[in-house]
Amino acid sequence: MDFLKLRGKRILIFGVANRKSVAFHIAKVLHEAGAELLFSVLNEKHKAVVEKTFPDAPILFCNLEDDFSMQRCAQTVGEKYSPLHGLVHSVAFANYSQGLKPFHETVRSDFLQAMDISCFSFIRLAGLFKPYMNQNSAILTISISTTRMAAENYGYMAPIKAALDSSVAFLAKSLSTDSNVRVNAVGASLLKTSASAGIPGYIKPYLFAEKLTLRKQALTTEEVANTAVFLLSSRASGINAQTIIVDAGMSVNYFDSEIINAVTE
Repeated sequence: MDFLKLRGKRILIFGVANRKSVAFHIAKVLHEAGAELLFSVLNEKHKAVVEKTFPDAPILFCNLEDDFSMQRCAQTVGEKYSPLHGLVHSVAFANYSQGLKPFHETVRSDFLQAMDISCFSFIRLAGLFKPYMNQNSAILTISISTTRMAAENYGYMAPIKAALDSSVAFLAKSLSTDSNVRVNAVGASLLKTSASAGIPGYIKPYLFAEKLTLRKQALTTEEVANTAVFLLSSRASGINAQTIIVDAGMSVNYFDSEIINAVTE
């Protein structure tokens, strides 16, 4: 039974870097649902990761810091693979060029580069690929479960994700003027990915977050991917301009008695 109605639908995925990537898990679920996959990667190393699991999928190269590269990628897709029924932006980058610093000492060049890659690229891709999207298609990005929790080790990336969340709403409104293209995000809580492993001091917050979930088990990347794929499907046609939180109940459980007792006793 094709419940998600994704069989044969063409989905372009940005962001596969390795087998732990959120984008990789989204691709796996889409493949299981019968979708036709296309990938855009940064380099040959990332291409090799895709080829091992999806040997028949077309793979394009795109540098999200280079507007010409982005334009060329869109043009190639338009000429060979349109229309698209979905586009996945699962990309985030942070460079701590001077090490982890207090937020008020954020390095301008680090912040602007991260904003360019992690947020503005989403806006730019939506604009470039809009002419090649099916009228009832979906665009999706990956955000975080809250941008109002001032986690010291996450630093300047939280404000950038807040900008990304806002961009979801503005893109959905902008695209609605002459299409039914939906724009949404999945707001995931802490995950065990290679990208998160690069965040200084990540392991302790990750273990803390696991204890805060209602089930006392960490959120899995597969669970985030499942929600993402649903949002890409026509079954989610009534969901637009939203960030859907996937955190296994963590956001309601900060006063868990086990955590309170561990701290106070």
